[in-house]
Amino acid sequence: MFASLQGRSAIVTGGSKGIGRGIAETFARAGINVVLTGRNQADIDRAVTELADTPGTVSGVAADVANPQECRRVVDEAVERHGGLDILCANAGVFPSNRLEDMTPEDLDLVMGVNFKGTVFSVQAALPALTASGHGRVIITSSITGPITGYPGWSHYGASKAAQLGFLRTAAMELAPKNITVNAVLPGNIATEGLIDLGEEYMATMAASVPAGRLGSAADIGNAALFFATDEASYVTGQTLVVDGGQILPESAEAIAAM
Repeated sequence: MFASLQGRSAIVTGGSKGIGRGIAETFARAGINVVLTGRNQADIDRAVTELADTPGTVSGVAADVANPQECRRVVDEAVERHGGLDILCANAGVFPSNRLEDMTPEDLDLVMGVNFKGTVFSVQAALPALTASGHGRVIITSSITGPITGYPGWSHYGASKAAQLGFLRTAAMELAPKNITVNAVLPGNIATEGLIDLGEEYMATMAASVPAGRLGSAADIGNAALFFATDEASYVTGQTLVVDGGQILPESAEAIAAM
């Protein structure tokens, strides 16, 4: 049985919808007080309202993680509201599709700015508070796309997600003396708003490529992140956990058919 995380303080960037909202809900149901961020105030307000009945308090801050000053403002808000900061979930990300021949410098800057630089800026901003907590946790939402797999149109996205893991390994070494762990969850196909918007046929096709026979839920990612946040995971750092229903295992479509 894991020790209670009741009363601990967390930031979940990109927590107003999708996987981030799932992480925020899982944490709040565990009694963790959560500050979630997003760029759209309406999305933030909706998520905060929907999570109002959880044991942990949930509040929001509109912020762009690609701006280091805004990352520091979010940390200051979390410390003021909850008396400190124990957990940072660097989850914010964008995933526009652009084929390599059509990709502009602006497209690349957007994806790297939010997905990779936003992770670095968020960790930098949180360092003093996480150090003061004595049991700081950094949990990064990466992806199987980039570190393990590829998908046409997402070369910039894949590069940003692989970059997060390169950052993670050295950051984990640098922060270990401060009792801060740094780990990452690598989701596969998760049924979030963006995927649902692509339609039932697309979702069925994606589910058919997963040995588990279904898409994952945001709660699946939230539960993995929650483990990394526990005291029992204090000796786990610099690690990655793939949560994909076995999606990366088949060597071909025929392997799925042979099941």
